[in-house]
Amino acid sequence: MSRLADYFVLVGYDHEKDRGGQSVGKIIQRFPEKEWDDCPFTQGIELFCQPSGWKLSPQRCPPEFFIAVLTDMDADRHYCACLSFSESVSVTLPRPDEDGDADETENAITQQSLMFSTKCLVLISRLDYFETFRNCLGIIYTAYVDRLDAQLEVLVGNIIGSVYVPPPGGPQIRFSIGAGDRQALQPKLNSGLPSSRNCVALLFQQLGIQNTLVLFCAALTDHKILFHSQSFSRLTDSCQAIVVLHYPLRFSYVYIPILPAHLVEVLSSPTPFMAGIHSSLADETAEFLDVIIVDLDGGSIKIPECVNIPMIPEPILTRTKKSLHLILNMDLFNADKAFPPSPPKKQISSDMKDKEIRAVFIRLFAELLTGYRTCLTVIRIHPEPFITFHKANFLSNRGFIEDDFLVRVLDCMAFGGFVQERGPPYRVCDIFDEIYANIQDLLTEERSDPNKMLENIKDLAKQLYTNEYPNPQPYVQKVPKPTEEAYKRIHQPQFPYLDWLHVQEVIDEGIAKNNLKSKFSNMRPHQLRIVPIGPPSATLTERQRMVDNNARRLEVLRNCVNFIFENKISDGRIIFPAVLRALKSRVARIALTQELSYHIRSNRAMLEHQQFDLVVKLLNCALQNDSNMDENGVAAAILPLATSFCRKLCTGVIQFAYTCVQEHAVWATLQFWEAAFYQDVQKQIRQLYAPHYEEVKDGACSPSTHTWPYSQNFVVTLQSCVIPLNSQFHYTMKFIIHDDTRSHNKVHRMMCGIQNPRLLAAISSAPISLGLIPDLLFVSGVVDCVLFHTIPSSFG
Repeated sequence: MSRLADYFVLVGYDHEKDRGGQSVGKIIQRFPEKEWDDCPFTQGIELFCQPSGWKLSPQRCPPEFFIAVLTDMDADRHYCACLSFSESVSVTLPRPDEDGDADETENAITQQSLMFSTKCLVLISRLDYFETFRNCLGIIYTAYVDRLDAQLEVLVGNIIGSVYVPPPGGPQIRFSIGAGDRQALQPKLNSGLPSSRNCVALLFQQLGIQNTLVLFCAALTDHKILFHSQSFSRLTDSCQAIVVLHYPLRFSYVYIPILPAHLVEVLSSPTPFMAGIHSSLADETAEFLDVIIVDLDGGSIKIPECVNIPMIPEPILTRTKKSLHLILNMDLFNADKAFPPSPPKKQISSDMKDKEIRAVFIRLFAELLTGYRTCLTVIRIHPEPFITFHKANFLSNRGFIEDDFLVRVLDCMAFGGFVQERGPPYRVCDIFDEIYANIQDLLTEERSDPNKMLENIKDLAKQLYTNEYPNPQPYVQKVPKPTEEAYKRIHQPQFPYLDWLHVQEVIDEGIAKNNLKSKFSNMRPHQLRIVPIGPPSATLTERQRMVDNNARRLEVLRNCVNFIFENKISDGRIIFPAVLRALKSRVARIALTQELSYHIRSNRAMLEHQQFDLVVKLLNCALQNDSNMDENGVAAAILPLATSFCRKLCTGVIQFAYTCVQEHAVWATLQFWEAAFYQDVQKQIRQLYAPHYEEVKDGACSPSTHTWPYSQNFVVTLQSCVIPLNSQFHYTMKFIIHDDTRSHNKVHRMMCGIQNPRLLAAISSAPISLGLIPDLLFVSGVVDCVLFHTIPSSFG
């Protein structure tokens, strides 16, 4: 369980630092005064209570409520709910000098004996229950302005010490903070699914479908985005809407929905960000040449000329737009009908429409990332599995190798976090995993029956709605409201100074009454299970069709390679031009590496001069026709070939093939070396476990009763398999990249880049700390789906 609010803060105008009607805010009181061990107090909160600056006003302003979001050093977000109201203050302002300059006279504040300063009631929380924050602060303000029979100290103490929120999936709680109120708070079912209320629907209402899609693509491809509006609440809702649409990814850059005027220089940051400012500061954004400006009030987006925003690839973009029009603009599809259907009697609520829009974007990600699990590699040499994603292979199988949008998405920090979070094959699953596993079946069904699209979207929207509002019978709350226009009362006293001892007593009493350890101990944890593998990025049928279409070319290729190694050079040269043309095919390039590796295993690595020349030409042609991303794994397969094939130039001098294939761009790509390194690590470990896995596979024993090799000798064997790869890759990179001082430094930097600290810590320790051992290996494509269990402590 977590506290509803961690701190209550009273912030006011600092009259001691007043300079011509402008000043700064200061914290008048804070409860509790001692910081919580698990949540330090957020410094600088007074800047965010009045983002436009602390100023005296000649008029009394109505109370305002908004929520600012702050991020701490651990990337945890803190929500600061602010309710601001005006208080009268007597000031004495000197009249402007009649003999003074005209400019000074114009800028001088007109003398008034009564001005109004701002005071803010603030709740700081790590939870995002916005409506509950509004109700609690509203009750405190109502008790103050209408003088309810309730002590303010009791209200504040109860909010902090007596209201605790169950974890996701927990029951609804009902509470009162002591002002005759009745409130209810319902946790969502799944912590991984973000809550949105109706902010996504509101964003589409403000910007429209096209502008919102452009903004969504800009956020996904690491651009700088700045919102501006006259409403602070609209800024928070819009930023949250973009973050929610990122699901299942997480926005991982600078996130400041409400940026104070004094911190505008933050927008000069070279890193991507998402921020919001008041419209009064919009003129100050002209100097930011690489920032996308979003006018929420005007519904427009300003994209600088130097910014290029790639869009979602077709046909996914067209399908997404059609789905959004079905939800937001259904009249468009009925406009040309001679007899349009009657409008529905019951209008869809904004919350449900919000969930339908979110359902479209979840389907978008499921379709966009189809087959990503078959491009994951789980490196099992550390207590926590280290997971890598083969980006080039994924793009090649999906046919998006030149698509700028998807390439940028796969390179962003959000996707890196997505791989580490969702890569493990055995974990808690959620809505996205289910949609990802079935998206191709749904699309096939919708092609035959277009009406199914809207039905499937509505079904998914109901799941999202149930996750956010799991209780089908809403609780009727009772929240006292202030008398209408009560803020205009002339003789309204100042907000009182609270007795901190009384508040602390109420907090301590509330904590003592709540037995946090046993109250929800019977809650069932989410069940772990094997993640659905989903559709492969390239189906077996498509692969077989590609092989069938290239059958003749592969036969010619195989004959040519055999002629070369049988030293029938003249026969090989006859069909050699046809082989070079065949190597433009991806299948032929992969087949070439397989044929050559077969001859290495047959101890035919030492070649004659003519054999060597032809083999080198084949390797260069294969690398030349492949891209520098090595999406098909051709360059990785050529690495052992280039360091094996050789010829004898003279006594004691041997030339290896790698000296003739050094000019290709793929060798300078860090991502290639990283993928090749982890792929070799995976092969070594898989070979080590293969004999034991075969015993289980053949039925000799069951996975639960099979004794896996936990002996110290096995640990040493595992260590000896992995550690040499470090040195091997260092020398391989040094061989492939030209051997001079500059290249040596480059090799060193690249090796530092591919060696993950956790990985090296695991493979360099003696003995290696296994921690977790696979209990069952199920290989599908490139993925190893692994069930883990803890090994005995004696071997930990």
